[in-house]
Amino acid sequence: MPPKKKGKGNSKKEKPKKSTPEKDDGLSEKYQRSVLDVAVLKEHLALRSSVARQATAVRDDLKSQIRDLEQVLSQERSDMKDIAADLNRQYKSMETDLQTKVNRLEVSVDLLETQLTECQVKLKSERERREKTEAEKDAIISDLQSKLDRMESECEKILHGCLDSLLSHLAETRLQWEEQSTVVHQEVKDMLSDFGINPLHI
Repeated sequence: MPPKKKGKGNSKKEKPKKSTPEKDDGLSEKYQRSVLDVAVLKEHLALRSSVARQATAVRDDLKSQIRDLEQVLSQERSDMKDIAADLNRQYKSMETDLQTKVNRLEVSVDLLETQLTECQVKLKSERERREKTEAEKDAIISDLQSKLDRMESECEKILHGCLDSLLSHLAETRLQWEEQSTVVHQEVKDMLSDFGINPLHI
């Protein structure tokens, strides 16, 4: 359809509409709402800023604590390294001393074993020498005892022979003395009889 032609009333400019109280209330409400939204946003931004500052402070504090802990850990590692080095040095020193003592003891053991062997050899030789000496002494004693027994037997024989000879000699002498005494006694009796004396009265 062909467009309608504008009328005369349309060609005139429209007059501005006058604001009504209802429209003013809507704008005021929007403005107050906008102000409220701005205040809320400001509070939100302030809260975010506070939280950010607190987070930054906490982060900085944590970083400081981490640095302190890293320093403590580094110092402890250094101390542990020094302690390990000192313990290693002490261990090596003790190991060296112990090895030295072991070597000295081994030398002492070897020397003592040598001395023990020498003493055993000397003891065996001394025992054999003593046994030989005792055997020789026993042989000498046995020989001397045999000789002494023979000498005792011979002396006993000689003594018996001497005693027998002495007894025989004494017996002979006694007989001679008895004979002589008998003769003398008879002579005395004869002499007394010659003098007229009876021998029985004497």
